[in-house]
Amino acid sequence: MTRGFVGTLLVLAVAALLCSSFQVLGQTDPDDFAILMEFHKGLVNSEILDWPRNGGNDPCGSKWPHVFCENSRVTQIQVQNMGLTGPLPQNLNKLSMLNNLGLQKNNFSGKLPSFNGLANLKYAYLGNNQFDTIPSDFFVGLTSLQVLSLDENPLNRSTGWSLPPEFENSAQLMNLSLMGCNLVGQMPNFLGNMPSLSVLKLSYNNLRGEIPANLSGSALQILWLNNQKGSGLTGPIDVITSMLSLTDAWLHGNSFTGPIPDSISALSSLTRLWLNNNNLVGLVPENITALPKLQDLQLQNNKLMGPIPEMDFPNFTYTPNLFCQSKPGVPCSPEVTALLDFLADLNYPLILAESWSGNDPCASTWHGISCSDNKVSLLNLQNLKLNGTISPSIGKLDSLADIRLGGNNLAGPIPPSLANLKSLKMLDVSSNNLSPPLPKFSDSVKLLITGNRLLVPSPPGLPQPSGSPPGDSPPAPGNPPSTPGTPPPPSSKHNNSDVPSNVSKKNVLIYIVPIAVAVFIILPVSIFLYYRKRGRATAFSAPSSIVVHPRDPSDPDSMVKIAVASNTGTSIGTSDLQSSINSSTTEAHVIESGNLVVSVQILRGATRNFSPENELGRGGFGVVYKGELHDGAMIAVKRMEAVVISSKAFDEFQSEIAVLSKVRHRNLVSLLGYSIEGNERLLVYEYMPQGALSKHLFQWDELNIEPLSWKKRLNIALDVARAMEYLHNLAHQCFIHRDLKSSNILLGDDYRAKVSDFGLVKLAPDGKNSVVTRLAGTFGYLAPEYAVTGKITTKADVFSFGVVLMELVTGLIALDERRSEEKRHLASWFCQIKSSKQELRDAIDKSLDLTDETLESISIIAELAGHCAAREPHQRPDMGHAVNVLAPLVEKWKPMKDDQEEYLGIDLRQPLLQMVKGWQDADSTNVSSISYNDSKGSIPSRPDGFAESFTSADGR
Repeated sequence: MTRGFVGTLLVLAVAALLCSSFQVLGQTDPDDFAILMEFHKGLVNSEILDWPRNGGNDPCGSKWPHVFCENSRVTQIQVQNMGLTGPLPQNLNKLSMLNNLGLQKNNFSGKLPSFNGLANLKYAYLGNNQFDTIPSDFFVGLTSLQVLSLDENPLNRSTGWSLPPEFENSAQLMNLSLMGCNLVGQMPNFLGNMPSLSVLKLSYNNLRGEIPANLSGSALQILWLNNQKGSGLTGPIDVITSMLSLTDAWLHGNSFTGPIPDSISALSSLTRLWLNNNNLVGLVPENITALPKLQDLQLQNNKLMGPIPEMDFPNFTYTPNLFCQSKPGVPCSPEVTALLDFLADLNYPLILAESWSGNDPCASTWHGISCSDNKVSLLNLQNLKLNGTISPSIGKLDSLADIRLGGNNLAGPIPPSLANLKSLKMLDVSSNNLSPPLPKFSDSVKLLITGNRLLVPSPPGLPQPSGSPPGDSPPAPGNPPSTPGTPPPPSSKHNNSDVPSNVSKKNVLIYIVPIAVAVFIILPVSIFLYYRKRGRATAFSAPSSIVVHPRDPSDPDSMVKIAVASNTGTSIGTSDLQSSINSSTTEAHVIESGNLVVSVQILRGATRNFSPENELGRGGFGVVYKGELHDGAMIAVKRMEAVVISSKAFDEFQSEIAVLSKVRHRNLVSLLGYSIEGNERLLVYEYMPQGALSKHLFQWDELNIEPLSWKKRLNIALDVARAMEYLHNLAHQCFIHRDLKSSNILLGDDYRAKVSDFGLVKLAPDGKNSVVTRLAGTFGYLAPEYAVTGKITTKADVFSFGVVLMELVTGLIALDERRSEEKRHLASWFCQIKSSKQELRDAIDKSLDLTDETLESISIIAELAGHCAAREPHQRPDMGHAVNVLAPLVEKWKPMKDDQEEYLGIDLRQPLLQMVKGWQDADSTNVSSISYNDSKGSIPSRPDGFAESFTSADGR
């Protein structure tokens, strides 16, 4: 045998060995092959898979579609979004080398197989199927698992399920998505022990309790806990502030409580923060505006208070809440700021937080707050189980005369600032847990401190007597503490027979002499100083809150319409006001409105020294200028010079102040303040951005503004009716407006209405049905009996209101000489045609979008307008009836309009499956901190729309 022959045999042998090896490597493991065939057999529509391919029975060797192998073992199955229907083989975990399973977005159903033993599995995408049961050992042994998604599966529908403790052994887990799959109970604590976890999505489940404290400091980047069913998650949200890598936090749709923590400023990577639809309270931290990457902040539907932060990105939603202002960046009044600081130290109890809203504690019902002269005078919060401390901020409320905080759980010392309250007469902090030191209060303050075991009471300025047990009441101011051997001072508890006569007589002299001095000397001086001070305050103290609307284009003869109110709660006498106007002082007085103090110099700056460019309107008695304060708040300043003030102008000016100093209502406009400097008279009003109702009814086309919808008109009608009902029946005196018309109804940015111009208001004396007065008002709105006899009752205002209702229905002004004689007077013509269905339909404003429901509502309003404008006063209803007719129409629920659907970007006319498919396609580009390509099976972002079955793209 030659050397060449031997070499040839060796080559052939090696080749045969290699061929044999390749044949072995190409064969699929028999057990893996059997499981694949069982998988295929269980499908209703198995033909979609194209298994086996080309007759080949070797998934690895023949490269079956959607199957990937290594060394004859199946390592991946990727069949996502193929519409496959049927169960999975229950022995799927025998594919022991499986590392990536992509089954998402199909119709797999039945019981999930156990994954126990799949130690190589890294990625498991099982979401958006119909699996109804999860085995108890599903999570055992998944030591390599990095991504798991079980989203939108009705697992254990009747009982729900929880993550088992053994899942903590999946220490490599990075992305856990279990949205809408019937998780129940509390979030497991072990989630905080998983060091690699960066995405946690548990939305739309039945979770309860608080966010686990041991999630503090975790490396989470995405945290979605939104929209838990029922009451949802509770407790504070402080734990998230230590998740320094957090970029996306969705906590909305739960019952989280407490304030937004200041430490949220540490989340420098945060881009989206959704906290809406919770029970969060307190102020929004100022430093939230400094988060460098924040682009989306949702705060609506909480109980947040204080000012609205000013964000520099558009995706910021904050209403409704209990904010003190409606515009971002505008601070609260000083009085409200002090009360909110006080509330913060009490940890924002809901019983107070729910009612302490707005920017004027005297304008609405603040629980435990009472006012005098539109200043907070009483803080009555007894027996409310309040916790926390007493804030020094209430020492800024100079008007406080009575503080009652007894019967709570307050701790810490009494702030020294309370001893500086000049008006304080009573401080009751009994039965708390307060501690020393006790500030020195004036002798005029009644101090109740019993029941504070740590607080040793002492009379103001006197040392505590030895042997006095903690909690005893202090001796009366001025009486020395009793000491052994000293007889007790006289009191009702001691009968005179128990006291020696000489001691009794001396004590009587001791008390009578000072009292006599006080009565005959001090009291007259005090009374004199009081009235002197009161007289000055009457002349120069400021009323309170603001309004204006520019000249009404439809009323060319009218002056700039204004309305005035006072927070002082007292009317201004003619002599006082006249003397102040006639004074020749050149001192620049300060304007003070409730809690807003503005100097005349600031008003000059705000209006650019009354620049012509800032002129809003001009009337017979003055000019109104637009102004902007340093904080961005818009105001209007009316400037009147003494040389042009006629007696009529002065009467109307005085009447508005006198009337609105006695009334206050959300639908009545109010004055911010006034000031007198030299020959100028300055009035400051709030700026009403949408101006008069008349321009929206009669000039919307030429002014290029949107006409009012019927819904807005109904709201306006109800607002006006409530204002007039208050003036007639609910105020402490009955007032008659005399000049109610559309140009005296002002609209804010929300198109809610306020009645203005109270220069012609008359007070109806008690016991009289009518007032005889000179004719005043506007033709077209005047009641017939008033125009003829000069006698006026509240029914004259009802007539005017009926005319305004007619204007809202028709879009026609009350009196127009350019119309035909039949239609010239709107009231008489409308009363003739309102009963005819066709004529009424023809008379309706053409800008209104008429539907059957709208027509039904308009018919009701037309009937009400006819009754209000009846010729005989006794045939007209009172304003309370008008409110009762309008309120159900305004509050009636209505389905969403098509234009709103367009705004949401949803075409609800499409079939449901088509909508879902569109959302899924669009969602493929949605944000995610960790993503994987389809070859590995990506966690699906949830499509928008339904809380039960789908997760919305915005999570709401």
